[in-house]
Amino acid sequence: MTAPRAKTIAATLCYVRSGGRTLMLHRNKKKGDVHLGKWNGLGGKLDAGESPDDCVVREVREESGLTILDPRLRGVLTFPSFQNGDDWLVFVYTATRFTGQLGECAEGALSWVDDAKILDLPLWEGDRRFLPWLDEDKFFSAKFAYRDGRLASHEARFF
Repeated sequence: MTAPRAKTIAATLCYVRSGGRTLMLHRNKKKGDVHLGKWNGLGGKLDAGESPDDCVVREVREESGLTILDPRLRGVLTFPSFQNGDDWLVFVYTATRFTGQLGECAEGALSWVDDAKILDLPLWEGDRRFLPWLDEDKFFSAKFAYRDGRLASHEARFF
């Protein structure tokens, strides 16, 4: 009998920005969360038949109460064998226009963080590498391989 084949999970990640601050999510509410204790942008898995653009708007609204307008696709990240042997393919966005009121998130605490302080937060090691790319006027494609929760290797291309 052969082992089950790993799958690729498609997801979005969005960094909502306003006035020199970025909306960050401190993943501190769900036991067993692979991201527990880390800070991250907002996002999640694509639903069946959903485009990345549709997903990022839905996920930001579900997690924050905000409706982002004109999200900008900045890059694509691949995380091989990231969780349970599955690869993750993540579409990374920024958004600077939104409507609505910030609400509560079931996955953690939301906070507007000064852009200059984001890299001081407990982040995934790969995030420290790609977050500065969001300020460049280039599209990126990158792969971040983790072993035992630590960044083992990475590579990136810019277009």
